[in-house]
Amino acid sequence: VQLQASGGGLVQAGGSLRLSCAASGFTFDDYAIGWFRQVPGKEREGVTCISSSDDTTVYADSVKGRFTLSRDRAKNTVYLQMDSLKPEDTAVYYCAAERWGHLCFSPDHWGQGTQVTVSS
Repeated sequence: VQLQASGGGLVQAGGSLRLSCAASGFTFDDYAIGWFRQVPGKEREGVTCISSSDDTTVYADSVKGRFTLSRDRAKNTVYLQMDSLKPEDTAVYYCAAERWGHLCFSPDHWGQGTQVTVSS
């Protein structure tokens, strides 16, 4: 089982980044895929999740209207488009998979993190 996150980097406030999470080793279509983020010294925060059944998406209030999550089932990949980035979005972002999930409350598999840094 592997979740490969990529796309992080350094961007100025107001800019955009697109994160990717490529999945392998499990039945991608059976899993909800979510993104979480963590800043050193703080608890991990759920950012967004796309359901396994119908690709319904949910977002944390802090990112609504700025982030968009999508899934490409042919490529076993989800994409997190992050626009209008703010310095407070700076964190390590992790993707995770939850079988038959809708809200990614309890992921079964985690990927490695990718650093997102937003400068002011």
